[in-house]
Formats: sequence, C-alpha cells, structure tokens
Amino acid sequence: MAKGRPFSVRLEEATERLVEAEARRTRRSKSKVAEVLAEEAARCRRFPGIAFRGDDARRRAWVIGSGLDVWELCQMLEDFGSAEALVAETPVTPHQVRLAVAYRTAYPEEIKEAIAENRRSVSEGRELYPWVEFAAG
Repeated sequence: MAKGRPFSVRLEEATERLVEAEARRTRRSKSKVAEVLAEEAARCRRFPGIAFRGDDARRRAWVIGSGLDVWELCQMLEDFGSAEALVAETPVTPHQVRLAVAYRTAYPEEIKEAIAENRRSVSEGRELYPWVEFAAG
C-alpha cells in the first residue's frame, strides 16, 4: 500500500505512554503503532459492530455479539448458500450478516485470504505444519 504524506501529531502524555509501551512490546516504531491503531479505529467507526482481536501477527476483524470473525461468517454464508438459510439455521442475525458482507466488500482480499487458508486440505496442512496432528480426513 502506498504511504500518505507525513504529518505530525501531538498526543496527550498518557496516550503517548501507551503508544510507547505498545511500540516496545511489539518491537515496532511509534509511528507504525499509531498507524495500525488509527486504521483499526477508522474501520471500527466505519463499520459499527466490528472490532479487532488476536495477536499482532494475526489481528482480525470480528462481528461483536456473534463470536465469529468476519471471515468465518462470510465462509458460513458461502456454505449455507444464502443469508436467509444462514439466519434460519444459526444464531446469527440478519444485521450481523449484512455487517460482515459490507466489511468483506470493503476489504475483499483480507477475507478471501482467511477463507482460503481455512479451506486448505489436510495434506496441505500436514505439509505446512508437520508437528500438528490432524484428524483423519
């Protein structure tokens, strides 16, 4: 992704301490930490009902109240074939489905990659992760 033009920002002291602590913890620059936090906050505001979870290497969007990551809900939608079937057969609400679909529309590669990773075959999984025991399949 192309970077924007540089600009400066002055943070409240308490906020700066939090950013510095996160930079130390993640071994990133303060600028990168501020960028990542700003991106997540902007996405949360753009899509109320979406939050982020996971460690630094695997942060992912999830639909609040569903317990599901956006990619999981989108994969379920593919598997059920329609939003109506998904809503009828699971505790997921129509609003949660619309929210996940809207997020996927805005960030299609992020969701597509997560679904593809989850749909790997057992043989691919064994090749990539030889120390993991996979169920017969």
